[in-house]
Amino acid sequence: MAELAGALWRKSTRSGDNGGACVEVADNLPGLVAVRDSKDPAGPALTFSPAAWASFVRVTKRS
Repeated sequence: MAELAGALWRKSTRSGDNGGACVEVADNLPGLVAVRDSKDPAGPALTFSPAAWASFVRVTKRS
């Protein structure tokens, strides 16, 4: 995807050594937040608006 070309991917510091079962997030893109499987960096990525991503993070932190 061309819109992900400049993505700077990061993994949560809480991921630790969990056998690679984690996701990476790129939130440096204008108007877009992307999420991908860290085990398959060339695979598909989900994209969200920054507002939708912030809402998701807020709700999951409460859980």
